[in-house]
Amino acid sequence: MLLELIKIKRTYRNVNRIRTILNVFIKHGFGQLIEQLNLHRILPFRKRIKVLSTKPVLEKSIAERLRRSFEELGPSFIKLAQILSSRPDLITASVAEEFKKLQDEVPPFPYEQVRELVIEELGRPPEEVFVKFHEKPVAAASIAQVHEAVLADEGAVMVKIQRPNIRNIIETDILIMSIIAGLMVKYLPETEFFNPEGIVEEFTRTIRKELDFNEEVKNMGRFRRNFEAEKDIIIPKTFPEFTTDRIIVMEKIEGVSIDDTEEIEKLGLDRTEIAEKGIKAYFKMMLDDGFFHADPHPGNIFVTPEGSIGLVDFGIVGWLTTELMENIAGALIALVKKDFDELIVQYVQMGLFTDDVNIESLKQELKTDLIDLMAPLYDMSISEINIAQYLDALTHLAIRHKLKIPSDLLLVNKTMLILDNIGRLLDPEFNFVTFSEPYASKLVRRKYSPQKMAQKIQRHATELTDFLVTTPRNIRMLLRKALKNDLHVNLSVKELDRLTRDIDKSTNRLSFSVVIASIILSSAILTQSDIGGRVFGVPMFGVLGFSFAFFMGIWLIISIIRSGRL
Repeated sequence: MLLELIKIKRTYRNVNRIRTILNVFIKHGFGQLIEQLNLHRILPFRKRIKVLSTKPVLEKSIAERLRRSFEELGPSFIKLAQILSSRPDLITASVAEEFKKLQDEVPPFPYEQVRELVIEELGRPPEEVFVKFHEKPVAAASIAQVHEAVLADEGAVMVKIQRPNIRNIIETDILIMSIIAGLMVKYLPETEFFNPEGIVEEFTRTIRKELDFNEEVKNMGRFRRNFEAEKDIIIPKTFPEFTTDRIIVMEKIEGVSIDDTEEIEKLGLDRTEIAEKGIKAYFKMMLDDGFFHADPHPGNIFVTPEGSIGLVDFGIVGWLTTELMENIAGALIALVKKDFDELIVQYVQMGLFTDDVNIESLKQELKTDLIDLMAPLYDMSISEINIAQYLDALTHLAIRHKLKIPSDLLLVNKTMLILDNIGRLLDPEFNFVTFSEPYASKLVRRKYSPQKMAQKIQRHATELTDFLVTTPRNIRMLLRKALKNDLHVNLSVKELDRLTRDIDKSTNRLSFSVVIASIILSSAILTQSDIGGRVFGVPMFGVLGFSFAFFMGIWLIISIIRSGRL
């Protein structure tokens, strides 16, 4: 623990931020967790007493208190919560549902700072770069805000500007999160199942990509190439000469938000046709290109007066391997055909089963649950199947059986759920599965094409050859080490570290009790002398000793009671 504290103090000029984080969690009733992680030592003495004495806010659930804590802690934690909201397998369904309530909407930063940043990045103030620049932003989020402007030769554009100092703020929070995650694994071994260090690593990768505007510009270019032949899908072009890693200038898409059904009807457009165009575009991304826009909330999808679909904000994207695309397609085909045996096969190929489980036994248990889940589908038409409810049920099924769900697969799941909601908003009769079948069938046919089968045979032949060549050498190496007594086996005794910490804590409490008893005994002796003068007729050093021993004793008792081990 001492090393972590030294690391924090060396990394930051002060510990104000980590104290702020701890104080927010204490405020929302997580004082006991702070104590278990030994982080209360960073706090001032009076705050430590508050940590020990503060009781959880019982009228609110843990999930709600976590959401309020993350909301109060600002951009980094809001972004982390938004990522975790799609990972109910890691943080439980109740917490994931609560985190979905967090909105990435914050007050805009002032135009003076916008102007300074434009000068810093482009070398000129906005009024010189643009013919016209609207000082009031049209949207503001935790990472950036967007302004309308006009370029001399290009017309109306949108300017996305990163918040000042946001990178330093997020990097600071990432380091604090990493330290806390490490302490959770060290002091609370039961949290290892949720993989807190892996969560922080995934968040770090995602947020750093979102902070790198050059990466977002590359994403936009890739999407524009993928949709060159699709006239109904608009990806805004960017202007490299006005774009840096903190500013993006892109063409403006004239249109209305895709969830604004009244305006869409006023434009004289067919809502069902709009839904079809949007969903088909996403199936092309996920099942043809393997590269998809992973933040399809209504604010990022527009409908133009001509009936085209415009996409914006490409900071969060998903990548799918060919194998995963084929498995998703196979699962969709199995759903359409109501074939849960094939569905099980696709789940196995997706790698949902970890190495430490009995696959055959788990497959049978999962198959039984899938029969219960899919039984109602047998009496429904395709148009009656609610894909959102179905995917949600499958996710909970995976959590129940402790399956390992790849992050890319959950990103697909989240994207499909949002798209299904948008589709049903535009057309109550819309069904996601109906539109998926042609793309899924095409991908499955491609999977079993002669060319694809030949590639697989060649790859497996190469792997078999490598295995045959390297196996004798590996066996020789193993025997050589065994003959030289250089063969080592690493054993890890489960819960031994926790037992050691518990013994260490008990020993410390016992030592503390002995010290308090010694102080009481010394104070009793001092009351018989006149050293230091008297207060109300009682020797002052004796009074001080008894008082100190009293408060330390109360602190020790509270600590023992809060630990739950009387």
